[in-house]
Amino acid sequence: MPRKFKDAKLKLKTHKATSKRFRVTGSGILVRTKGGKSHLRRRTSKRTKALLSEMIPVEGENIIKRVHRLAPFLKKKG
Repeated sequence: MPRKFKDAKLKLKTHKATSKRFRVTGSGILVRTKGGKSHLRRRTSKRTKALLSEMIPVEGENIIKRVHRLAPFLKKKG
């Protein structure tokens, strides 16, 4: 016999890895950091290393939908 629930809504949980990798800007654009910043960077030029620190906007509607589904409470900071 199936268990009866007490009409309680399920609690949404944030996917923590997604919330750490993505941010929402003040204008509502989803941005991400670039990879390749952890090690093996000795031969990389200073300019290239500086460019890695930029946040770049996420392109593609399906990826944006997936991120918002994984982190539903991802909002503007502040």
